[in-house]
Amino acid sequence: MSRTLYPVDPDWPCQVKAPGSHDWERTAARWLRDLLPARYAGYSTLNRHPVLLARHAQLQIQHEMRAVRAALQTSRCELPPLGVAETVIENTIRLYAVELEQLGRLARGVRLVGDALVTGGGTHRRR
Repeated sequence: MSRTLYPVDPDWPCQVKAPGSHDWERTAARWLRDLLPARYAGYSTLNRHPVLLARHAQLQIQHEMRAVRAALQTSRCELPPLGVAETVIENTIRLYAVELEQLGRLARGVRLVGDALVTGGGTHRRR
């Protein structure tokens, strides 16, 4: 078996071994599973096929980004009627901005891991 070691991109998740290295797909699957709600751990199809896990993680993060963007865009008009203080609103807006940046980094990492899984950064096991 030839092993291909890909150069690791700065957005490559540190929890995932470099593509082509020993056991890298296991670390990729573990990291991807951790990005999903806990209830997804019970779905054997996702667990047996890391490419599907990557696809679902990408969809999950896209939905989270939409939710955070909506919360960010509506904070100034929807929070004051709820009695939320202006300082809390400003802190909430900063929190959403930071979360959006973090989700963007995660999305790039998921895309890189998914691409490596598809292009064969190691061996693919199909069950």
